[in-house]
Amino acid sequence: MIAALRVRGPFRGPSGYDHHVREFVRELVRQDVAVQLVDLPEWGAARLPEQVRDRWFDQFSQPVDASITLHFTMPHQVISDGYGLDVNYTMFEATRVPATWVEHNRRHALVIVPTESSRQAWLAAGFPADRLRICPLGINADLFGGSVEPLPLRTETGVPVASYRTRFLNVSELGPRKNVTGLLRAWLIATSADDDALLMLKLGRYAPGWFDLFTHQLQQLQRHVGQTFRQAAPVEFLFDLLSDAEMPRLYATATHYISLSHGEGWDQTMVEAAASGLRLIAPDHSAYRAYLRSDMATLIPSREVPARFDGDPPLQVLFAGANWWEPDVETAAAAIRRAIDGQDGERRGAREQVLTQFTWQRSTCRLLELLSELAVREVR
Repeated sequence: MIAALRVRGPFRGPSGYDHHVREFVRELVRQDVAVQLVDLPEWGAARLPEQVRDRWFDQFSQPVDASITLHFTMPHQVISDGYGLDVNYTMFEATRVPATWVEHNRRHALVIVPTESSRQAWLAAGFPADRLRICPLGINADLFGGSVEPLPLRTETGVPVASYRTRFLNVSELGPRKNVTGLLRAWLIATSADDDALLMLKLGRYAPGWFDLFTHQLQQLQRHVGQTFRQAAPVEFLFDLLSDAEMPRLYATATHYISLSHGEGWDQTMVEAAASGLRLIAPDHSAYRAYLRSDMATLIPSREVPARFDGDPPLQVLFAGANWWEPDVETAAAAIRRAIDGQDGERRGAREQVLTQFTWQRSTCRLLELLSELAVREVR
């Protein structure tokens, strides 16, 4: 039994890792584990605004009598204090992790990943299977399991979002892996200005220069497709940072959630959309296979291609020699068209599965089980 745990990771920002740290810590405390929470400021400069930041986490800065430090970081960011065991909870979005990660992780007692796709990425790079475990991430069933009032969003021209019959949502950080330009390509192909439909893109702008590059990519995209965004159904960009508690109201504004990502370690927003009861369009690859089936979502066939991080040399180094996945844009466009025409069929089960099988309570129980096994093994 783990009575105390030192947790090191980002928790003050809007990224997926920040969110996971907050939720695990909440549930660890609920399960009577004494926690010391150590921030990871080098994770990124983005911070939640003061008005939405949860100060509850500030009380966990004091040391605890813990024999394990759990690092929610990339492997090369694990810094050992020299006391006890180091465990790295991490993930990867392509077919194999870099050799430097394997070298770093060999110094750690255990590596925990959320899905089989990440596990395979470590195995493909030569990491020993006996030091690798799976612990899925989770969902706040109390927060996402009920009925909430949608955010009163309006388009840039003042039209209520709720007035559109079919409303697609995607939440992404700008960058090559999320393939937002691929999603917009499918949108341009599939839609016209006469459609009673809207695409909402909630974009994070955490890396300097990405928005300027994105604007240039949109200009190129329109020329390549031969259609402008004025000729397509409207696209609304959202940039406001929302608290964890506000996110269910964002999902409530939509009828569908769509991703054409090149690869995911988990994709928390897809899981939250499933828990919110939205109809789902997702690529058939990587982490999506851990919680979606074809009877639950429209799955887009995808093929392996070399991972390319054009414009981001530090990330390109991590993905060098690995593949990720290219979702078929024509199939995605056809799926969008069917949804707008009301012909996407009935798919059930994603919400029930997520709200029962992927709760933070279950995830934390699994995490503590793995850490307890490690502690017993090390004592022997």
